[in-house]
Amino acid sequence: MLDTPNEQSSSHPQNNVLKNFVAYDIENEKKILKKEYRYLLKILKPRLNKNSENLLRRAFDMSVAAHSTTRRKSGELYIFHPIAVAKIVVEEIGLGLTSAICGLMHDTVEDTELTIEDIRRAFNNEIADIIEGLTKISGLIEHSNSSIQIENFKKLILTISKDIRVILIKIADRLHNMRTMDSMRTDKQQKIASETLFLYAPLANRIGLNNIKTELEDLSLKYLEPKAYREIALKLKETKRQRNKYIANFIAPIQEDLQKRGIEFDMYGRPKSIYSIWNKIKNKSIPFEEVFDLLAVRIILDVPLELEKMACWNVYSIITSRYIPVVERMRDWISKPKSNGYEALHITVMSDSGKFIEVQIRTKRMNEIAEKGIAAHYLYKEGNTKANPIDEWLKKIADKVKYGEDTSAELVNDFKMDLYNDEVYVFTPKGELKTLPLGSTVLDFAYEIHSEVGNKCIGAKINHKLVPINYVLENGNQIEILTSQKQKPREEWLQQVKTSKARGAIKSALKQKIRILAQDGKAILSKKLAAYNISYNDSNIVTLMDFYKYSDTLVFLSDIANHDVDLTKIKSLQVISGILKLPKTIEETKEKESDEVLVKIKETLKHNSNLLILGEDSSKIIYDFAVCCTPIPGDDVFGFITINDGVKIHRVNCPNAVNLMSKYNYRIVKTKWSSGTHLSFLTGIVINGIDDMGLINTITNIISKEHNVNIRAISIESEDGIFEGQIKLYVENSEQLDSIVANLLKVDGIIQVRRVEDDGTVSSLT
Repeated sequence: MLDTPNEQSSSHPQNNVLKNFVAYDIENEKKILKKEYRYLLKILKPRLNKNSENLLRRAFDMSVAAHSTTRRKSGELYIFHPIAVAKIVVEEIGLGLTSAICGLMHDTVEDTELTIEDIRRAFNNEIADIIEGLTKISGLIEHSNSSIQIENFKKLILTISKDIRVILIKIADRLHNMRTMDSMRTDKQQKIASETLFLYAPLANRIGLNNIKTELEDLSLKYLEPKAYREIALKLKETKRQRNKYIANFIAPIQEDLQKRGIEFDMYGRPKSIYSIWNKIKNKSIPFEEVFDLLAVRIILDVPLELEKMACWNVYSIITSRYIPVVERMRDWISKPKSNGYEALHITVMSDSGKFIEVQIRTKRMNEIAEKGIAAHYLYKEGNTKANPIDEWLKKIADKVKYGEDTSAELVNDFKMDLYNDEVYVFTPKGELKTLPLGSTVLDFAYEIHSEVGNKCIGAKINHKLVPINYVLENGNQIEILTSQKQKPREEWLQQVKTSKARGAIKSALKQKIRILAQDGKAILSKKLAAYNISYNDSNIVTLMDFYKYSDTLVFLSDIANHDVDLTKIKSLQVISGILKLPKTIEETKEKESDEVLVKIKETLKHNSNLLILGEDSSKIIYDFAVCCTPIPGDDVFGFITINDGVKIHRVNCPNAVNLMSKYNYRIVKTKWSSGTHLSFLTGIVINGIDDMGLINTITNIISKEHNVNIRAISIESEDGIFEGQIKLYVENSEQLDSIVANLLKVDGIIQVRRVEDDGTVSSLT
């Protein structure tokens, strides 16, 4: 869905040479196609009979015929993409024939002349409905915060809630696109990677596709932060032999103990994912070498289902008798699995060499669920009808869509927030266990019990101690909600809850309050209009809302009830036969504002040909540098078209970049620095180190004298012999900043230097 078909031209001047080349290539591709079909048949063979094998062949032939004239950006036949998707859904997700057929056909309705009805006639309603859902989801992701209509989004979510294979196949589609993006333009790569990190990776995590989630994150980082990705990958490669030796020494005594007890197991070590390491480096502002849980050991036990818990805890006991555990980092997802079905014991221990290492203990069954996802493992394996936690999540989403009143943008945001499933486990007064997202408050718990309990909540007793409604819950809390009939939901409650269920209930209650006020406002407005001989009708209400600059009727009428609207201004409007007319200037302004975004984008791209060269003649277009990331020459940057401030220049690794690229790609301008840029740009660095006499003088000398750079501001704080300093300075480009950082790090006592953003976040330069 992401690859634009690129038909081969027959009118090229080098047509004869091209024909010979393509003829050879086509013969080779035909052989590959036959091989791919045989492989797909092989991996599905255990689930096929004669009739189902015919269906697979029909899908394969239809897809090949439909995509026969198209090629991907890499030059290969487009059909290899849907074949790859079909292989992923079978091999890596564990789905069957129906999903393989949908994988083969998933792009046909969107990119070829085939219709849903063609597919329905060729196969069945089940396959047609899945492919229709896949076609809709493409539009959702592309326009989630702009032009998508709420009804289409609702239909999509309801489709997903009925058949989760829509999402599973879409994730397989995205995974293959991410694996094959090298031939795309850089801006296209970054857009797709941002979109993947924004929605697809957390979605894969939510439904238990842990391996795919990890790969999507790593591939996204590869295109969004190529330098950081390469550096971490190189360091992992360089330290591989050292890690293997370390792991071998660590697991040797555990292997010996397990073998003595006759336990069947597999055990191996693995590094954390590149994305996970990058996140730790970024969030904790530490170098690669200080990521303390860089390594993990996985132990997979081969035991019967009824002995799983006992076996895992037995292995836990064996490990902790050898190594000292870090108790606060222990995670028990066996007694209470994650809401995506994940089960395991995670413990962090101190090794004999003085390094921390994480150990994950699972059974074979748990490992299969962790790698392929519980939805595939339980819902779509033949002969197994056991329910799973995904059902409850999907039902909640469907109920919210059916009965909620949110806009499409709010629905998408809530849907995305529900994908993050770090959890907290708490209890009702009767001992019933409730699972909520990490960071949930007393209010979230109250709304989890019932919407009316939430609406009347005034606080809670946790372990017999009174706490306010915004108290953040912790594992093991036993909660008794306190209510009052006088309590009513307030606007600020929306900032105090974590769950979409609580937000939805609060919004619904607030809207009900507005509706009651709106009835009073309607009576007031009707009376005022009657006094001016003006009819109370839809046309006049719309005109008045335009005049007073309101977009929501309920808010407009409720503000009238609250006396926030000066109704005496109505008499300044023109009235013709009881119908209100806006002054001409207001109508002109309204029309101008409605087209403003489109005009700005068209004009920007017209003058710049989709490429803004920073530092050249700025008369072509107005641009400015975003304060959220303070880019300087040499940084990888992109332009974002604003409405009133021209183009804002952001760094590619700006905290807001993923959001802007994934939601507003049509407003992104490809941007690069001119080689002749010689202006000074304000940026900042944070320096940490050991406090010593004369150190500040050394730092300022390096910056001001050695590099001839002006310092705008400097502040230093010291505690217990450790100092942290923030320096604002003017530099010409990123190379100059890197040079300053390199020289500062040579100074004895300086431990770390980081670049600081205007929003207070820091990005590591060391």
